[in-house]
Amino acid sequence: MNQETLKQARELVSKMTIEEKCSQMLHHAEAIDRLGIPKYCWWNEALHGVARAGDSTMFPQAIGLGATFDEDLVRRAADVISTEGRAKYNEFTKHGDRDIYKGLTYWAPNVNIFRDPRWGRGHETYGEDPYLTGQLGMAFVEGLQGEDPDHPKAAACAKHFAVHSGPEADRHHFDARVSDQDLYDTYLYAFKRLVKDAKVEAVMGAYNRVNGEPACGSKRLLKDILRGDWGFEGHVVSDCWAIRDFHENHKVTGCEVESAALAVNNGCDLNCGCVYEKLLYAYKAGLVTEETIDESVVRLMEIRLRLGTLEGQTTKYDEIPYEVVECKEHVDLALAAARKSLVLLKNDGILPLKKGEHKTIGVIGPNANSRAALVGNYEGMSSEYITVLEGIQRYVGDDVRIFHSDGTPLWKDRTHVLSEARDTFAEAMAVAEHSDLVVMCLGLDATIEGEEGDAGNEFGSGDKKGLKLPGLQQELLEKITAIGKPVILLILAGSALDLSWAQDNVNAIMHCWYPGARGGKAIAQVLFGEESPSGKLPLTFYASDKDLPAFEDYSMDNRTYRYFRGTPLYPFGYGLSYSKVKYEHAAVDKVKGAIGDTFKLSCNITNEGNMQQIETVQVYVKDVEASTRVPIRSLRKIKKVELAAGETKKVEIELSARDFAIIDEKGRCIVEPGLFTVSIGGAQPDARTEELTGNKIALFNIELEGNVTEVEY
Repeated sequence: MNQETLKQARELVSKMTIEEKCSQMLHHAEAIDRLGIPKYCWWNEALHGVARAGDSTMFPQAIGLGATFDEDLVRRAADVISTEGRAKYNEFTKHGDRDIYKGLTYWAPNVNIFRDPRWGRGHETYGEDPYLTGQLGMAFVEGLQGEDPDHPKAAACAKHFAVHSGPEADRHHFDARVSDQDLYDTYLYAFKRLVKDAKVEAVMGAYNRVNGEPACGSKRLLKDILRGDWGFEGHVVSDCWAIRDFHENHKVTGCEVESAALAVNNGCDLNCGCVYEKLLYAYKAGLVTEETIDESVVRLMEIRLRLGTLEGQTTKYDEIPYEVVECKEHVDLALAAARKSLVLLKNDGILPLKKGEHKTIGVIGPNANSRAALVGNYEGMSSEYITVLEGIQRYVGDDVRIFHSDGTPLWKDRTHVLSEARDTFAEAMAVAEHSDLVVMCLGLDATIEGEEGDAGNEFGSGDKKGLKLPGLQQELLEKITAIGKPVILLILAGSALDLSWAQDNVNAIMHCWYPGARGGKAIAQVLFGEESPSGKLPLTFYASDKDLPAFEDYSMDNRTYRYFRGTPLYPFGYGLSYSKVKYEHAAVDKVKGAIGDTFKLSCNITNEGNMQQIETVQVYVKDVEASTRVPIRSLRKIKKVELAAGETKKVEIELSARDFAIIDEKGRCIVEPGLFTVSIGGAQPDARTEELTGNKIALFNIELEGNVTEVEY
């Protein structure tokens, strides 16, 4: 916190009555005209663009940004988001509009770990890996808040703290039981990075309980860890109506008054919801002191002062013009992000397509001409949407005939209630028969994978029931493929699916996530070779539902690439390109050293193809002789490298003590002496990746000497 602003906040709060203080702790904070405090709604969203407040530049959904593995790109995207957010805020307030979704406090990013591919909200995250999530989450916070902590452009919020990733249908009463080892090794890591390193302004609690305590009123999470251990100085906000769950569902309190007291006493400053309307009664009943309320209100006023939201304040952002919203520069960045998010899973050589080589192209599938499949959830609006069908049509122009059929709805078995099942199969087959090439567009959208309470309720409260393509999509794919035309499969979805049959039977597969409002244009550009794919999977794609532990089990055993003992269909970190990138002369500067030493990995990488290529160099570490359960391997460093055709670059990456650390059963972060394996390459050093790519990843043994040493978590 800025000490001068903190002093101003304390003076301001000292002039408030107890009733006025309590009124500021609700997401719809009332005006206090006599103190120059206008009303303010804290609730705003900006997961991948300014959301729910009219038009804005819409970037790929967060999971797609995760697939870029690109911190700089995510930072630049977040900077665009807050710039457009300021432009909108300037106009809204000028016209007296201080409604919901109109403020400068954005409840993003979501840095929960996507531990189970069935979780409906997983596409709001950056994937299953704590390190990658932490790096991209920090980049988003830095871009959104800006470079001046005394005058942030916007306030970011790390959510949902903590141990939160489904099931959605049970979240209001679910108790996530987790060991200290998994808590610190997996679920808390990214949050700590955002708090300690990126100085995120806010943290949002989760709906569920964690080991018996409701997350939004957890003494251990909010007081002991977040504020005590990590020194967090910002404000904590509840998830929306989560505090109501204390008495209605978790049954840890008896009424709204007790719930309000529990949350405030354990450090929840702001209530998204209405329970804090009873906070005054908790104060009068002696359940919470005015000093405790003051602490919360001071934190809230302090960030409002730094953002410049009070009457008479001016900021350096006041002149950001409305014209920046969806300007060409911002749209171009969103298109670049979409191109870089695409992950090529299979290619028998059919890609890239050559313009003019095919006279007829069939574009088939429920996501071929779907706007919903472009945007994911927590989305804004756009002045222009370009679906996959439209992107291909625009790219090839009038010289190529494009046939189209939805083929089947996303999950229903017929388009019209009066029709028979498979009522559009015949049209889809006709399209394929009359085309030289078929582009199949299958997958999901946010109506069937999303948040409990969204439209996803009709398909299992937002969670997926399994990994299969829903409805008749798989049957449609098999029938179209059987016609014998070349088939390129595009998956628009925010999560992993079982694509085993497709891997064996179609010519190419590209995972496109939810690529943003104009995502169809970016997809067409990559299909036709304007840019080589460079995305990497931020998730493990399992071969079968049978590989998944019980959804309700929060142990990380046999989950994600770090602990999964089976053979995945597509591994975390995997992704093909149109160029061949060769790794040579991999080396480590020493193979033995003391705990605390720095080790330098290096290699030469060469683009042996004829296209420019962006390569993601990945470094993984494993403690081979650990005294406790440890991951099979853990991503520890990433580096993006741009290579022109034929170009060679030397890459050097340093590993420090923290990169060799493990989390023990007590949750301590320690480095133990002994043997470690370290890899450097374009993917994981696992057998399945080698099988899919034909490349063997360089591995080194490093021995650390000394005593067990506790290091900064």
